[in-house]
Amino acid sequence: MKYRRTVTRRDFLRGTTGLIMTLGFGASLPRKGAAEERAKVVVIRNQKVLNPEGKVDGTILQSMLDEAVARLLGEKDPLKAWQRLFKKSDVVGVKSNTWRFLPTPEEMEQVLRRRLLDLGIPENALSIDDRGVLNNPVFLKSTALINVRPVRTHHWSGVGTCLKNYIMFVPTPSAYHGNACSELGKIWTLPQVKGKTRLNILVALTPQFYGRGPNSMDRRYLWPYQGLIVGTDPVSVDAVGAELLRLKRTAFFGEERELDVQPLHISVADKKYGLGISDLSRIEVVKLGWQEGALL
Repeated sequence: MKYRRTVTRRDFLRGTTGLIMTLGFGASLPRKGAAEERAKVVVIRNQKVLNPEGKVDGTILQSMLDEAVARLLGEKDPLKAWQRLFKKSDVVGVKSNTWRFLPTPEEMEQVLRRRLLDLGIPENALSIDDRGVLNNPVFLKSTALINVRPVRTHHWSGVGTCLKNYIMFVPTPSAYHGNACSELGKIWTLPQVKGKTRLNILVALTPQFYGRGPNSMDRRYLWPYQGLIVGTDPVSVDAVGAELLRLKRTAFFGEERELDVQPLHISVADKKYGLGISDLSRIEVVKLGWQEGALL
């Protein structure tokens, strides 16, 4: 599939079966009354979004995100899709991630800022933050959140994905490190977060698919996937992200290569907290753009 031309600001203003088995939960029953529920996750890639030196092309990244959001919401016009997610009156916090080895790219933060401003959200009603969210005045009065971070393996939770990204909304993050961070879903029920997240984005430009130890960064296991994983359901987005990393480990090592801990929190967020769908057989994965080596 070819990409449409880049949507400029002017244009814009114009117009988990395998995962669950891996986690050891087996073929658990769906939530009561949710047998027919399904989720949609968009995976979009572009082999030119990173240059040979690994620098992000912000224009291509913007086009990728616009196309992903439009397809996610079934709109042809990206503007209409974004308008379905946010109102001019919203106060929006963008929860980023600043882990020094693999942070949310600044280009992604700027793409999100630009689109929110394009919608008419005032500058003073918008903030991008990570470790300061508990004291950030915009986050304290936010009506909407965007959750964005790189996807990678993680020492405490198995994988670092969208559910894990909200751990900074509690004063003592280490309190959630027990049992493979299985209770991360509880954070999403707290007043400062509950019901506010409009969009979840896993940045899969250079995901880390394997690592060991609390500060693991081994560049042998960074992968130029050059993609984004986008959805409104954080559990489904995380399930797809975790499955992508699992498939890459299998392809890279030629066998199943287990992590230090399994990402139990994804299934728990579904089965215990009802935050979304973790069963990959009930997730529609829409694949856009460059497909070579997509794995999913």
